[in-house]
Order: sequence, then C-alpha cells, then structure tokens
Amino acid sequence: MRRTVHAPRNRQDGALLPAWDHGILADKAMRIISRKRLREFWNTRPDAEQPLKAWFREASRADWSGPLEIKAMYRSASIVASNRVVFNIAGNKYRLVVKVNYAYRVMYIRFVGTHQQYDDIDLTEI
Repeated sequence: MRRTVHAPRNRQDGALLPAWDHGILADKAMRIISRKRLREFWNTRPDAEQPLKAWFREASRADWSGPLEIKAMYRSASIVASNRVVFNIAGNKYRLVVKVNYAYRVMYIRFVGTHQQYDDIDLTEI
C-alpha cells in the first residue's frame, strides 16, 4: 500500500498561525469591539445614530496598520497617547474615543459622548 505525502502548507495561508488569527489574514478588516456601546449612546441621542453607523461601517471595512492611515481617511481625527484615537462624530457634535491594536486590526470603543462629557475624562485612563 502506497502512502500519499502532502506538502505542508506555507505561511501565507495561515497554517502556522493560531485559529483565532486566521480571519485577520483573510480579510484584513478592522474588528470593532463593541458596537453595543455605540447603540447605547444613540438610543439616548437619536441624532447620533446615522453618523455612528456610518463611522462603524467605514472603520470596519478599513485596513489601518498605523495612525497615519487613520489620519489619511479622517483628517479631523486626533491621535493621542496609548494608541487612542479621537473621532469627531455628527459634524463635531460628539466625540468617539477608540483604543487601537494595529497589529491585530482591532479597535476597542472606550468612550462615546458629548464634548462636555469628553472634557471630563482622562484619555489615558479609559
């Protein structure tokens, strides 16, 4: 009986990566955690719903590997310490703060609120 030997898969197809990293290589889109925080905010401020949904749609399809790529797409975004990015939402009516892990293409929503609420937070602590 003859055995068939299969060649090992190469690194490009993700064979040497853990299962949870395979999706990152396949689509290179940003994952945003968590949309629930956005939903909770727009339930209290209905005028923020469409701008937040638009931001979510654009950001989740983006392939940002660094802060310069975010600035190229959102010129008004502020890049701050600890991989935090501040986005102006609804014509600068609201602020959205995310923490970005560029290597894994993940964005964590840390804050969404009004300018007054934004002034009361410490960006490095949230």
